[in-house]
Amino acid sequence: MIHFLTRWLAHRRAIRRRWQADARLLASSDPAGSYYEAQRRALHSRSSGDLDEFWHWSKVASEIARIEPRAEMDFAVLKALSDQEKAGRR
Repeated sequence: MIHFLTRWLAHRRAIRRRWQADARLLASSDPAGSYYEAQRRALHSRSSGDLDEFWHWSKVASEIARIEPRAEMDFAVLKALSDQEKAGRR
């Protein structure tokens, strides 16, 4: 049982390191638009049915919101991104 728990913890830590690294990479490349880019990738993953990647990019977006004070976060822009993704699926 201990072996299972240590493997599970290592797996969860690896997942966390991946979204934290992706958040830092996006935030460093485009501080203002990084949140929108992460949301765009999350929306694309959700529309293509890849729920693991959807959760990953959602976590990246929340991490960007936490670490990057210059990140723009406007609900109207997010709604427009969502509408574009929905229109692209049709």
